[in-house]
Amino acid sequence: MIGQFCNGIMNHIEGIVLVLPLLGIIACASTNLPGVVDMPAVDTLPDIKELPDPFLMNNGRRVKTRADWAKRRKEIKAMILYYQYGHMPPAPKNITAKELSSETVYDGGATKKHILLSMGPGKKIKVNVGIIIPKGKGPFPVILKNDSRIFNVPIAGEVVKRGLIVADYVRTELDPDRKAAVGPAQEAYPDYDWATLAVWAWGGMRVIDYLVTLDVVDKRKIVFTGHSRGGKTALLAGALDERIALVVPNGSGCGGAGCYRFEGKNPESLEQITNPRRFAYWFHPRFRDFADKETRLPFDQHFLKALVAPRALLSVDALGDLWANPLGTQQSHRGAQPVFDFLGAGDKLGIYFRTGGHAQSKDDWRTLVDFADKIFFGKAPAGGKRFDKLPFADAPKPFSWSAPKGK
Repeated sequence: MIGQFCNGIMNHIEGIVLVLPLLGIIACASTNLPGVVDMPAVDTLPDIKELPDPFLMNNGRRVKTRADWAKRRKEIKAMILYYQYGHMPPAPKNITAKELSSETVYDGGATKKHILLSMGPGKKIKVNVGIIIPKGKGPFPVILKNDSRIFNVPIAGEVVKRGLIVADYVRTELDPDRKAAVGPAQEAYPDYDWATLAVWAWGGMRVIDYLVTLDVVDKRKIVFTGHSRGGKTALLAGALDERIALVVPNGSGCGGAGCYRFEGKNPESLEQITNPRRFAYWFHPRFRDFADKETRLPFDQHFLKALVAPRALLSVDALGDLWANPLGTQQSHRGAQPVFDFLGAGDKLGIYFRTGGHAQSKDDWRTLVDFADKIFFGKAPAGGKRFDKLPFADAPKPFSWSAPKGK
């Protein structure tokens, strides 16, 4: 991969310094973003059949210490933004919140609020947020979901009764879920090359900017989730925003928790998801260059999971959801585990499979809260529920490298 070469050029991406190999002529289109240097084109990258080594730095050396890993995290962020998602603008400093409604729900057990956030140049970016707050003093952990509408958690009353705030926002108000659309966020920041998943994730981080101003929110216990394309969004936001204590992608598949190099039966592939007739607009245009060339990627989705460490991550999926590549989700989980172990957070990486199909079911929500209780409060889940069971026991180990022995 990139780190197998020692000669490099310096790449600076919004405070991220990255050493890249000098592999002859680099044939990528210019980003036109200040400080961003083009990375190698797909055909100049090495062919890596196994999951790439997240500990192998761009100067050819391997991570030995946590300080090394902090540098490696910056390199990984730079790669995934350049090749897969595009670059996001900084957080606007003018976010304002307007309360549109407030009512008591669940027989007086909670307060339900509808909030409109405005932000960005001319405050032209607006997003609706729903928030349901348990009765009591707090502060409470909060679960934030990205969705196409608000107040769309099927067991919100049950979750609130368990002592958590439930919040969601309308991601499609930031960028419509259709090709060739330029949404309010992209229109407000035309100099950035961010694709739709990046816009949706950036929007979630802006909702968190609002949530952390509320006294009822426990700022150390923020959960971010979403289903399907929302799961892809949640994983990206969780990888980038260290305020998110627990990331829970649900049924996220290709472009989410499922890796590109290893696939089970009938999954969605990188070639299919980046087809211009389908969801190419979710990703940066250069990601399409890796269609049917997945082994040229200098990363896989276990890198994205590794960025969450040492915070907590739970992938929730269904065994019958073949399109979401449950085998690939297991393999990316295995690829991320050594990073969590290296950072002393091995028990904070979870995986959970249920029977059934493509949905964020009531059982999925209960599993999410069970895992949150385990991470935040040390509570053992009822019924002996486990978060480390791998359903594809016969799947070969997808990599040959191991975690460094250093500290």
